[in-house]
Amino acid sequence: MKKTLNKFIASLLALIMLSPSAYPCTGITLKSADGAVVVSRTVEWALNDAQHNQILIVPRNKQFIGQTPEGYNGKKWTGKYGFVTLSAYGQPYGPDGLNEEGLYVGVYYLPDFAEYATYNSAEAQNSMSVGDLMQWMLSSFKTVDEIIANLENVIVVNVENKEFGGAALPFHFKIVDPSGNSKIIEIVNNGEIKIYDPYIGVITNSPTYDWHLINQRNYLSLTTNPNIPKTFDNYNLQPLGGGSGLIGLPGDFTPPSRFVRAAAFTASCRPLETSLDAVFESFRILDNFNIPLGAQVPADHLPTDIVSATQVTSSSDLKNKVYYYHTMWNRQIRKIDLNAINFARVKEQIIDDDKLKTNTVKDITALIN
Repeated sequence: MKKTLNKFIASLLALIMLSPSAYPCTGITLKSADGAVVVSRTVEWALNDAQHNQILIVPRNKQFIGQTPEGYNGKKWTGKYGFVTLSAYGQPYGPDGLNEEGLYVGVYYLPDFAEYATYNSAEAQNSMSVGDLMQWMLSSFKTVDEIIANLENVIVVNVENKEFGGAALPFHFKIVDPSGNSKIIEIVNNGEIKIYDPYIGVITNSPTYDWHLINQRNYLSLTTNPNIPKTFDNYNLQPLGGGSGLIGLPGDFTPPSRFVRAAAFTASCRPLETSLDAVFESFRILDNFNIPLGAQVPADHLPTDIVSATQVTSSSDLKNKVYYYHTMWNRQIRKIDLNAINFARVKEQIIDDDKLKTNTVKDITALIN
C-alpha cells in the first residue's frame, strides 16, 4: 500500500511539473524601413536545463529519415538547404531555426490542443515526428508558400521521445520567409492541419490560434493615448502618469495574456529604420516577457540546474540571414551570420557558447577620473 501511495505521489508531482505553465513562449515579428523582417521569441522551459543555448549547425545535402512509433522507418529526404537551430537535450531540433535562404521556423507549445495523426504502418514512407517536421521545413524549402503547398505530402504522428526530457511534444508552428509572408500551422483533431495568418506576427501557446483572435476583441479599448481628464464637482481628475490608455493590459504569464501584451507592444512599436534597429527593439520588447523561475514553478519544486524560466531569447534577421540570441546564463547578445557559413562543406556540429555559465560584465571603473 505504501509503495502504491508513493508511486501515486510521484506521478502527481510529475504532472505538476509537466503542467502547461512550465512551457510558456512568446513570439513577435518586426519590420524595418529597409525591408528587413525580424522574427523574435522567448524560450521558456521550467523543468530543468534543456540546453536550449546550444546551437546545431546542419549542412546542405544531409540525408534525413523520419521517426515513427516503430523507429526510424519514416519519410526519407535529402536536405536542399543548410540551417542553424537551437537544440534541446542534444536532439536535432529545438525551439526555432533559420536556414540559408532566410526561412524561419519556430515551434511553440500547444498542450491539450495539438493532436497528431494516428500512426498507420502502411503510410510509414510519408510519416514523421513533429521534430522531423521542423527539420523537413528548414532543410527543404525557402518560402512559406512552398511549405504550405507540400504539407499534404507528409503525415505527422506522435512519437514518444524519452530523450526530450520525458516531456510530451504538442507543438504548433510559426513560419516566416524574407518577403514577410508568414503562417501559423496547427495540427489538431487526429492530424487535421489548420493554417492561420498571424495577427501582426504574434504567437504564444494554448488555446488554438483562432481562440486568441477572438479574445483580442476584448481589448479594443486599449490605446497609447492617455486617458482624458475628467471633472466631478470640484475635483479635476488627471491620469496618473503615462500609459493610462493601456490600463487593463493583462500582466500575468498565461498564454492569452502574453498574446494580448505582445500584440499591444508590437502594434505600438516605434518606427524602425534598419534591420539592426528591429533586432534590438525585439529584444527590448521581449524583455517584458522574461519569466523569473520562482514565478513559474512552486517553491518546493524549483529545479536546481537553471536560473530562469526564460532560458533563451532569439531574434532572426531574415533579410540578412543573421541569427541573434542571448541566454539565461549570459545576456550578452551573440550572433551567427549564415552568409559566412559554407553549408556545402560545413560539418554538422553543436556550438555551445555558455560552457562557463557566467554573465559577461564590463567593468568601466577605470573611466572615472
